[in-house]
Amino acid sequence: MLSEMKREPVVRAADPYRDTDVVDARAPRSVQAFVGVLSLLAVMIGPWWLLPLLGLQLVVGLTLGRRWCLPCLFYFEVLQPRLGEGPLEDARPPRFANMVGAAFLLAASAAYLGGWTQLGTVLGALVAALALLAAATGFCAGCTAFKLGYRLTGRPFVSCPLPPQPGRTTQALTNA
Repeated sequence: MLSEMKREPVVRAADPYRDTDVVDARAPRSVQAFVGVLSLLAVMIGPWWLLPLLGLQLVVGLTLGRRWCLPCLFYFEVLQPRLGEGPLEDARPPRFANMVGAAFLLAASAAYLGGWTQLGTVLGALVAALALLAAATGFCAGCTAFKLGYRLTGRPFVSCPLPPQPGRTTQALTNA
């Protein structure tokens, strides 16, 4: 019975904790869902102290790595082994989006602490709306801003080299 409960090891094209230049495209969406739902809860119901916790969690994940990001751990250790690895993408745009999200969450927290509850509510709601939009549709405003920043500075956005994936050509990966 125990042998039936054991799962086959997950075969991954990229290690989620060591290959930090790339990320499974579904991982940022699961983090965005987590941040979006909890931000919305904080804004709608009122435990505003969830906002600084979310902001600090994003900062910890950005500085110490995915191993310290609780939603990342949930995705890579619970969901990905069951769903399999999704398509890989450049990790820089989602990383930038997390930086922007952390800044807005911490600014919302400072606004609440300073007594500017309306500003805190607006900033928290903005994070919730954009995170839930990204989780539901795949459109990430922070990722788009990152790529737009490249264009505005006259540099083309070139995705980092992605490891080969079954069924996809190198040309398809560079154009993705």
